[in-house]
Amino acid sequence: QVQLVESGGGLVQAGGSLRLSCAASGSIFGLNAMGWYRQAPGKQRELVAAITSVGSTNYADSVKGRFTISRDNAKNTMYLQMNSLKPEDTAVYYCAGFLYGSGWNSWGQGTQVTVSS
Repeated sequence: QVQLVESGGGLVQAGGSLRLSCAASGSIFGLNAMGWYRQAPGKQRELVAAITSVGSTNYADSVKGRFTISRDNAKNTMYLQMNSLKPEDTAVYYCAGFLYGSGWNSWGQGTQVTVSS
């Protein structure tokens, strides 16, 4: 099992940028994919970006062209670069790990991102 810890959240003005980091206590090599979820008050948790073990990426339509997911296997760290932030991006962002047959089974504690108008 991989332990995940997010960091980098905070308050940013609309149009600004923020980079989230997800540090894994175990090797991320064993994960089929990693991703970032977010949940805003009154909304369902949604997957905003994912990256597979072979480096392919997927993004929610709402963040395409603005967010970039990446990972550094040597550092066991995943990142989410968020640009052109909008107030509707305000949410708690969660790092997660995926395994075929188990689904999204590893979760971080979440980090708050607040985008002001």
